[in-house]
Amino acid sequence: MSDQYALFKDALAQRVLARSTPSGDADGDALDDFSEYLASELWPVMPQELQACTYDSQPPTALVEKLDDLDSDALSNLPTSISDSLISFGIAADWDAARALALAAIRDYVAQACAPPPAWSSTRATECELCDRTVPLTYHHLIPRSTHTKVKKKGWHPESMLNSVAWLCRPCHSTVHHVADNEELAKSFYTLDLLLEREDIQRWRKYAAKQRWGVKRG
Repeated sequence: MSDQYALFKDALAQRVLARSTPSGDADGDALDDFSEYLASELWPVMPQELQACTYDSQPPTALVEKLDDLDSDALSNLPTSISDSLISFGIAADWDAARALALAAIRDYVAQACAPPPAWSSTRATECELCDRTVPLTYHHLIPRSTHTKVKKKGWHPESMLNSVAWLCRPCHSTVHHVADNEELAKSFYTLDLLLEREDIQRWRKYAAKQRWGVKRG
């Protein structure tokens, strides 16, 4: 499942939830199943430019404007299975209402998919994102600043990713830079999840989690 598809499914679930009557589905299984069904039916008929849209790859303005115009031909090929399902579950009154809901979900999806990345300062954690200790933190540039020129020249990552950070305690931060040089970090370990896949980082993480903060050594 692509990130874009997951965003679209969430957008549909939010729209469906807002129009649903309360039921006994406390754990959300029915909403999950229904949203997955809607997404699987709608995704294939969406324009490719919308399926692939990101902050760095914005869809054409004219295409987005169509989503705001209920009289346009946007989503004129809405599968009857979608409208029938929305109507039968009481979520939409008729075909026009079903189409309006689908268009609204697509607009929500585009807005989320194309949203700018958060400023690094707004992502600040309270615990080290490697060892999970509540200790003073530093910010680690997941794509080291010294590599930014090369990253852009080689096209390794979208420019919007360049200021991504992880909040690490000083020992964990130092360890990351010990296990890989800056270019390797930029090219192969540019997210926290990728770092955590390394066996050496996993071993360090287990070790660091057991260490008391502030204990003087030596």
